[in-house]
Parts: sequence; structure tokens; C-alpha cells
Amino acid sequence: MPHSTLHASQVDQIHARPQRQVQLFSPMSLRAIETRNRVWVSPMCQHSAIDGHPTDWHLVHLGSRAVGGAGLVMAESTSVRADGRIAPYDAGIWADSHIAPWARITEFLRENGAVAAIQLGHAGRKASTYRPWDGTGSVPIDAGGWPTLGPTAEPFGVLHAPSSATDKDLKELVQAFADAVTRSVMAGFEVIEIHAAHGYLLHQFLSPVVNTRTDNYGGSFENRARLTLEVVEAARARMPESMPLFVRVSATDWENQGRDVEEIVRLVNLLKERGVDLIDVSTGGNVAQPTIPTGPGYQVPFSAKIRQETGMPTAAVGLITDPTHAEAIISSGNADAVMIGRRHLDDPYWAKNAATQLRAEPIRILQYDRPELRN
Repeated sequence: MPHSTLHASQVDQIHARPQRQVQLFSPMSLRAIETRNRVWVSPMCQHSAIDGHPTDWHLVHLGSRAVGGAGLVMAESTSVRADGRIAPYDAGIWADSHIAPWARITEFLRENGAVAAIQLGHAGRKASTYRPWDGTGSVPIDAGGWPTLGPTAEPFGVLHAPSSATDKDLKELVQAFADAVTRSVMAGFEVIEIHAAHGYLLHQFLSPVVNTRTDNYGGSFENRARLTLEVVEAARARMPESMPLFVRVSATDWENQGRDVEEIVRLVNLLKERGVDLIDVSTGGNVAQPTIPTGPGYQVPFSAKIRQETGMPTAAVGLITDPTHAEAIISSGNADAVMIGRRHLDDPYWAKNAATQLRAEPIRILQYDRPELRN
């Protein structure tokens, strides 16, 4: 039962229960950064930026989850170039003018106990689409859309066909990621995640379902992984040694000819050699209408396999909604942290309420701590 529905005396009784050692609410250290717990906010597009600049919506959206007790709060997929946005109202960090509004947000996150993280990406052939409440499909050029880029000219589903990326395009893309990392550090982010999942540009290059190139960036696993590895190397070179670097991957395309988790294990070992500190394990995104056996924690086995076979710390995602389930994922060694998305939309205080349910040390919000006694 959430605190908001309890009488003050009932809350006191809950806090008086014997506290338990709960792995979900143990701190986690990565390089010089420590998160207060392993409940992390998954990046979720808000489609509410103006020319890539985050707004007050982002401050409230991200800030309320920090107030609610999450250990790490990750900003939505933030484009490294204007043409890499999923939709015209998506966040960006391709210009210096984006630094100050992001810095306002990261300062608030840190002040309220959360580690400030950002996910950097480029949507590739899935860019220039309508935000969900405006329609579906590609935004026409004369309505504010733009030409897109992919490994080949093959479109995603009914979206507009992209241009096939040239060597020059790829060199510029790696530079854009590197510059975005520099701006992210200047904006006060403490963790950077490279988005190589969900059918966006790096994932498009990684997957044999999409990438049918015959040059140095297509064909063999080594060639398909080349762009992601170049981006990671460029990112790590721009980051302080003390700062953790994450990569989000799709562990399977849910398609018979797509990437499988065995290939991802190979990729993770290469990422580990290049200074990546954690793999954020998701699935899917490259096939327009895949058959996915969804259910609570349906992606957790991929996290467990990657963690076991590579020794790399992982974060698990995917319909993790129950605190007891989240604790079991951590305590069983299937992941080092859980990325909570949809439940954080329903309940910004999910971490605080989960700590109460699991009888962990209570998460206190001083401003909300029995204010009725002072009125």
C-alpha cells in the first residue's frame, strides 16, 4: 500500500518494523560513482524538447524520480545530431546551447540524491517520425521532417527510405558522438550511455537483419561491430577516467536471421576491453512486427547470460514492476541493477514505496516528512 494512502501512525508502524538486508537497496559503485541503490530510471522519450533543448517538463519529469528515491536517473535518448532525433520534439545535445538547460537538470538530480545519467543516440532510419500523439509514420520534409540515414537504403516498415551512409557520414557520426560526450560532461552528467539498441543507428549496423553492406562496416560480425566500437572508443577518450560508460544493447532481434545473444556476448567482451563499465540489456527494435514472448522480466535471462559469461555488470529491463521481483533479480545475480520505466511513469516514488514494502531502510524525503505537524 503506497504511503499516500496510509495514516501517519501506520507509516510509523511500518518504519518501526525490523529492517532487512535488501540487495535492491544496497549501494553500487562504478569507477568513482556510487548510486544509493539499484533502482534506476530507464530512459523514456518525452517528445517535449524545443529544438533539442530540454524544458521545464524534463526538469519535473526527471527531478521527481530523483526525489522519489531512484539511485540513478537517466535522461531520454538524446540525439547527437539534429537529424538523429526520433521525432522533431526530441531532446538533443548537438549544440553548445543545450548544455545550460541540461546543467540545470543535472544539478537538481544530484542535489536530491540521484546520479545523473544521459543516453546518447542517433535514430538512423527510424528518425524523423511523428511523436505518438501527433500521428504515425515519417514526418514529411515540408512539415518539419528531414532526410534519414541508415546502413543501406532499406526503410524500416512504412517509414521513408534512408540514404546509405558513406564513409564520410560515419566519420562525422563518430565525431558527433564524441562532441556530445564532451557537452554531456560539461552539463554535469555523471554517467553516459551509448544507445546501440532498439533498432536505432548503431543497432542497425550491428544487426545482419538490417546491415547488408559489403564494405568494412558490413558482412562479418567484426565489420558490423566496427561503428559501435569506434563510437565507444571516441566516447571513452572524451570522458574523465572516473566516469562510468554504459552501452544499451538489444540482445536479440527476435528474428531467426537476426543477432542472437551469443553474438552479443562477443560484442560485450570487446566493449569491456574498451572501457565500458555496464551493459544495459534490452531486446528488439530492428524488425517491424516481431513476435515477442512478453511477460514480467522477459528480458532478464539475457542480462543473466551476458553477466555470467562476460563478468560485465548488467542492468535488467522489461516489465519489472513488482519490488519483490526486482529484489529477486538482484539477489539471484541476474543483474546488478534494474531499469524501471513504465512503473516510474505511474509512480515517481516507486523506489521509496518499494523500500517500504521490502522493509529496507526507509527513503526519507525531508520536505514531505510529516509537514502536517508544522501547519
